[in-house]
Amino acid sequence: MNTQQKLEQSICSVIRGQDELIRKALCCLAAGGHLLLEDYPGTGKTTLAKALAQSISGAEFQRIQFTPDLLPSDILGVSILDARTSEFNFRKGPIFSNILLADEINRASPRTQSALLEVMAEEQATVEGETYQFDDLFFVIATQNPVEFRGTYPLPEAQMDRFAMQCSLGYISNAEEVSVLTDQQLGVHPIKQLTSKVSLEEIMLWRKEVAEVAVSDELKDYIVRLVSATRGLPEVKLAASPRASLALMKISQAMSYMLGSDFVTPDVIQSCAVDVIAHRLVLDADAKYAGKTARNLVAKILTEVEVPA
Repeated sequence: MNTQQKLEQSICSVIRGQDELIRKALCCLAAGGHLLLEDYPGTGKTTLAKALAQSISGAEFQRIQFTPDLLPSDILGVSILDARTSEFNFRKGPIFSNILLADEINRASPRTQSALLEVMAEEQATVEGETYQFDDLFFVIATQNPVEFRGTYPLPEAQMDRFAMQCSLGYISNAEEVSVLTDQQLGVHPIKQLTSKVSLEEIMLWRKEVAEVAVSDELKDYIVRLVSATRGLPEVKLAASPRASLALMKISQAMSYMLGSDFVTPDVIQSCAVDVIAHRLVLDADAKYAGKTARNLVAKILTEVEVPA
């Protein structure tokens, strides 16, 4: 089995009935992006992140539980005075890791949420004037509750743009839920029996192979036309940026690789477009009141933009 298959099999042994979501999460990892999961509590968002981290040997996993009183220094780290030497020593925060779970990210203030911006975009953190470079593998899985929940803050537009994909898990089928209850009766959660399947080196090699998946000039033009179509919609107050075009190309390469192809096709781009583009759009108030959603608008764009022959 290749790296993707090992990871997929490992995570599916813990999370039931979410095969499609697991593939999307792995696509995000392979493409070098970050993943935002929005769904109701108890659907397996946190378990997915833990299972992924435990499946990679040598990967450092950290979890940040976002709360209204969380400060940027709680994420990035803080300098502490050493009484013996009278010098300040920097103590790194949980963001210095390979796989970071930002749990319920929209329960913290926008000021605290923005502490992740530089790291997610440039894989470096500047603290007190000093820049710290991150390891090659840095993958953020952020979870958020639906924005209408009490005690939540909408994520800043700049941060939404840093996530390559936004997905939802949804509820599993009744049969899968029965199997979850059966596992629970055994007395041991499946994630506690999970062992690492791949190494960090294998993950980095996997990423290089994904980056080599061919994308024709016609399909690059198609990707740009899809993204730029959001900029002419009257319902959209803030459209998708060129970062969305780049993310859509990389995610399409990763999805093509997972499907066993060494080149991207229009069908793959279309299957990824909504998850990659929609969360970056900000609709005006009239569109929201009319019941329109960003995901529906992107789906409509896919039917209107001409597909390369």
